Amino acid sequence: MSAADGDVDDDIADGEGGVRPVRRTIRLTEPCLVVLVGAAGAGKSPLAARLFSPEEVLSSDAHRALVAGDESDQGATKTAFSILHRRLARRMAERRTTVVDATNVTSFARRSLIRRAARQGIPAIAIVLDLPPALVLARNATREGRVVPEDAVRRQLGELAGSLRRANLEADGFAAVHRIRTGAELDGLEVARLPTT
Repeated sequence: MSAADGDVDDDIADGEGGVRPVRRTIRLTEPCLVVLVGAAGAGKSPLAARLFSPEEVLSSDAHRALVAGDESDQGATKTAFSILHRRLARRMAERRTTVVDATNVTSFARRSLIRRAARQGIPAIAIVLDLPPALVLARNATREGRVVPEDAVRRQLGELAGSLRRANLEADGFAAVHRIRTGAELDGLEVARLPTT
């Protein structure tokens, strides 16, 4: 089952030359696994920090920093994800809502996360940051900390576009897929937590 409710195609001008956030609420039944999907610079980490507590978020960058002392050290990626996956499996076994903050633009990456939730009967929800490429590239170029090389961001954008064209996200086994298409929609995004009935 998938849900892309409330998709918004255009930003809304605020009358002062800016863009006002488009309010959208995603309902999460707890516990759940939230998988953030999007290219580097799309805004996954700021979104996770705004909507979830730090203890709920498993970040690939933070795990690379833990392993190598540098979140941009791609040589640490395999070990970092091994640790992230073990922590995710433990959190799912403890039935704790968890957010995975990584690009997750390939089906292989997403399915390895979904399997860990499915083993515990916990639904996996995708929040896909499918923003315009020009916006993602601009945000990446101005992000604090580390800027990802443009060719890598373009590759991620291409992988995400391919997944969306082939409806791979729905086929991966998510209980719901929420697609965010504009900066205004991203800025206005909220979550409502619902207890398991």
